[in-house]
Amino acid sequence: MDILRQIQLLRSEINQHNIHYYVQDNPVVSDSEYDELMRKLEKLENENPTLIAPDSPTQRIGASPLSEFQSLDHRLPMLSLANAMNKGELKEFDAQVKKGLGLEADIEYAAEPKLDGLAVELVYENGMFTHGSTRGDGTTGENITQNLKTIRAIPLSLIENVPVPRILEVRGEVFITHTDFKKMNDKRLEEGEQAFANPRNCAAGSLRQLDSSITANRPLRIYCYAPGIIEGVTFQSQKELLEMLPKWGLPVNPKIEFGKGVDFLMGYYEKAEKFRNELEYDIDGVVFKVNSFSHQDELGVRSRSPRWAIAGKLKSQQVTTTILSIEASLGRTGAVTPVAKLEPVSVGGVVVSNATLHNQDEIDRKDVRIGDIVLIQRAGDVIPEVVKVILEKRPENTTPYVIPASCPVCSHEVFRPEGESVARCQNMECPAQVKGRIDHFVSKGCMDIDGFGTKLVDQLVEKKLVKNVADIYSLNIDQLSKLERMAEKSAQNIMDAITASKKSSMARFIHALGIRNVGVHAAKVLEKSFSGNLENLMDAEIEALTAIHEIGGIMAESIVNFFQDDTNKKVIKACLQAGIQFEAVEQIQESEFTGKTFVFTGSLEKFSRKDAQSMVEKLGARASGSVSSKTDYLVAGPGAGSKLKKAEELNISIYSEDEFLELIGK
Repeated sequence: MDILRQIQLLRSEINQHNIHYYVQDNPVVSDSEYDELMRKLEKLENENPTLIAPDSPTQRIGASPLSEFQSLDHRLPMLSLANAMNKGELKEFDAQVKKGLGLEADIEYAAEPKLDGLAVELVYENGMFTHGSTRGDGTTGENITQNLKTIRAIPLSLIENVPVPRILEVRGEVFITHTDFKKMNDKRLEEGEQAFANPRNCAAGSLRQLDSSITANRPLRIYCYAPGIIEGVTFQSQKELLEMLPKWGLPVNPKIEFGKGVDFLMGYYEKAEKFRNELEYDIDGVVFKVNSFSHQDELGVRSRSPRWAIAGKLKSQQVTTTILSIEASLGRTGAVTPVAKLEPVSVGGVVVSNATLHNQDEIDRKDVRIGDIVLIQRAGDVIPEVVKVILEKRPENTTPYVIPASCPVCSHEVFRPEGESVARCQNMECPAQVKGRIDHFVSKGCMDIDGFGTKLVDQLVEKKLVKNVADIYSLNIDQLSKLERMAEKSAQNIMDAITASKKSSMARFIHALGIRNVGVHAAKVLEKSFSGNLENLMDAEIEALTAIHEIGGIMAESIVNFFQDDTNKKVIKACLQAGIQFEAVEQIQESEFTGKTFVFTGSLEKFSRKDAQSMVEKLGARASGSVSSKTDYLVAGPGAGSKLKKAEELNISIYSEDEFLELIGK
């Protein structure tokens, strides 16, 4: 037998064993036998490197460590799910589905456990796994292709004993079983390493490793459950899709069931309450979906969630314990959060010693005090929270708790805008926020300093080379080249990127400062309103700001408070003295599109969404993410769904990409 044939047979055998193990849950060889097959294949491929194929099982590891993750847009948004907290809300969901479809007959649903892992998207082109990403914000995720390739449950190429689609986007949940998690932690403790807190955090952290070889050593699995874009093969229902996925080698949860009507919803919900403790993985609820894809399309989506699906939240396990103390904690965004220090107690198999109290309003509402006996639960079976105080057991002489008026880290006065529940430290030099502020400042939508990844930020802050964003512009090549994994060439590239970032726009700079409530669009509005004059903006009073269209009272208060802070003024001045210059503000010419609203939907082929936004803004218009009665134009690419349907219902002008370009004279 020739070498190529030997290699092909070994690959096929290994892939088949992966299917037996991960898809069929029926291994037919021992781990040692499997490992021996892998060693044989590796030996043959090493001796014949020209015969290595990209979908070989040996290619799951081997990429060089990344400096940072790149962004990937989802062709179809990965939406969140609305929650049903009890049976009554499930009944209401069924009623709303029937009403939306105009049907009286029972609706067929798919029901599945809601895994407590990390949602991802896998993309196959002509049967080959090309890339994958995290859910991110639902529209854009992180490219974690190399890490996903290390997961044996994910086939690098689809089994072709049935026709494979030209494009297959499939969503799934990456997780770790309880058994694998225990084995891994036992091994880490034996080797003197710190154990992981829980399977969910471990799975999420493993997928966000910049070095895929680390991910490869984590026992990650996946269950696939939903489609994105599919081209070349058509499915009529969720059931048809889920029956096909295992035939291509993609694992599907065996606990998924199908049934009709509200009685099925109730029955599965009750069943899940019982079997959750028998599962080898964590779940925080069940997911119900309308089975028919045509019915899903008809029902459409809200701004953040589909109308055809809902997450039924299971009852959280609750226990009592004592609040030993309350401490103010500061997050990377400056939010001051009160945290209850608890007498350690086991909740749902996890030992809990801390619980968030969220904010002062929540403390006051529940009247939480140091020394109280409290009922706690893991919200969504993940985040510990105080449910209520057992007042009958309250000790004498307790006093109401008030969050300190100063930052627990830098002692700066904290600021709580009117109408908001969270107090924040806006000091740009606050040590607890420095890393977060720098990460934001250098990001693509802000000053866009290429190569300035999280690891570099960590080193610069820890070595005290950077204590605020202005210090970035004082760095030199000698300082950078001495950092870990930083060659002189890389250091020079970063210095060049820092220099290039000095030529920016006032809008980018405003957004980069991280002012509370001021996003990309608001920053552009401020830039235009003040004609690119930052000094005038810094001196502006609330009345002048609220007079600007799209600048409300809360945002205006945040802006004024931020620019009145002496430390922030010092940092901004240092940035400008370092040479940051703003490009001239392009004056928007009055046109027929001034004040109009565009919405873009579907898979845009002629231009990106960012380019589309830029084009309409230059016309004096704006791009919105949702369709409403205030929408003037909808531009629809291939795969347009609910937004197109809603635009048709509202009689909004609809254009193809080519028609849009012709409309605006491009």
